[in-house]
Amino acid sequence: MVTVIIPALNEEKTIGQVIRQARRNELVNEIIVVDDMSTDNTIAEARKEGARVITSTHVGKGDSMREGMLMAGNEILVFLDADIPDYEKDIVGMLTAPLIADQADFVKSYFERQSGRIAEILGKPLLETFFPHLLKYKQPLSGMIAGKKSIFQKVEFDNDYGVDIGLLIDLHQVRARIAEVCIGEMENDHQPLHMLGRMARQIAGAIFKRVNIFDGGRQEEEQTPHLMREQVEYALKEMSRHPKKMIVFDMDYILLQGSFIRAAAQRFGFTRELNDILAQPKSNYIKTQKIARLLEGRTFAELIHVVESIPLIGDAVQVIRELQVRGYVCGIISDSYHAIANHVKNLLGLDFTLGNELEFQKSVSTGEVKIPSQLLKDRFSQCEHDHCKSNMFQYILHRFGISLADSVAVGDAESDICMVKMAGTGISFNSQTPTLDEVADYVFRGDSLKPVLEVVR
Repeated sequence: MVTVIIPALNEEKTIGQVIRQARRNELVNEIIVVDDMSTDNTIAEARKEGARVITSTHVGKGDSMREGMLMAGNEILVFLDADIPDYEKDIVGMLTAPLIADQADFVKSYFERQSGRIAEILGKPLLETFFPHLLKYKQPLSGMIAGKKSIFQKVEFDNDYGVDIGLLIDLHQVRARIAEVCIGEMENDHQPLHMLGRMARQIAGAIFKRVNIFDGGRQEEEQTPHLMREQVEYALKEMSRHPKKMIVFDMDYILLQGSFIRAAAQRFGFTRELNDILAQPKSNYIKTQKIARLLEGRTFAELIHVVESIPLIGDAVQVIRELQVRGYVCGIISDSYHAIANHVKNLLGLDFTLGNELEFQKSVSTGEVKIPSQLLKDRFSQCEHDHCKSNMFQYILHRFGISLADSVAVGDAESDICMVKMAGTGISFNSQTPTLDEVADYVFRGDSLKPVLEVVR
């Protein structure tokens, strides 16, 4: 069977058609859209078509490709562009035929046209100088590719325009069998000169790195901050609708029937260490940093598999849809990690999610965590905690122009007390914290979120 991976950034107009195109091939049983933190409705359109949606840890095609590869359940993978929807032929079949016949490990595509300007004036001359044996490929920069997962796991995914030429060089270096197939006709797309300059630098950088002309690792590390978006600004993107009401949920034991970090501890064997940290008389800020270190070395895919192993509250999707129909913007504020909570957001169709920023390098957790500044105490804080969900809650209300009276907070733990107390309607859900029950307007227990609908306007 075949997995199709579609990296996408703001492709709401074409993503649905690309997914339908991929499904034309009967061997495709998994389609993964890797959203690159889009600010349009790309995720919603992909979910309409039944694709599995994940959000990349960093902005950039290379990380999206790698994370899609890590998540894939099949050995044969196809990468399609999200902005080219109008193929008349079975492109998946054309790209995978040499793999299925065991004639290749990696397949490049080419169009029946001359290579683009960058390929002709930069890519091919550099290949002629450093890798002349690769000149036999008609369009070495093409990004519509297929290959075996086991072979992709051996190479590097540059997180910029150099990813395609980098893969070709690396896969040749590991002695992969490489084929090239024609996938039809396409007219040249004429990028503006400033974009061509950026593309040229990154493509040249990918080639130079592989011949040790400069320390590519250091350059990539320096560029990484520019590839990341500040999560709060991304989460609170401009929305097509202008809500006047807001409801915020904690994630663990409310939207999920369990705790992410406890499930991770059980899977990876650090339950004792986790309990020791939680029992320490330290601030939540320090505990958050210590707990993050327990995840060092875990891949993005491993962590997503953990959260997907925890069942969702059965009627969460229906309840959230009804709240949105009633005019609520619906989100998560979690003590967990943004990458995890954001995946839950994608599964449930929530509007935003906010959490601590677990750091990844090449899709592997470093064990470092960044706490959004909006969680930290400032002069507007209404409590004395060094960082508190109520600070973020207040900030979001201000951003959306929503009054406290029109806000709802649903929590279950001690860390939710201030937020639930602050909200116009505070709800304690399946809590084992008596103080939270005392400050909440409503206390619910059970395996259904429907009681929430009965007490919100």
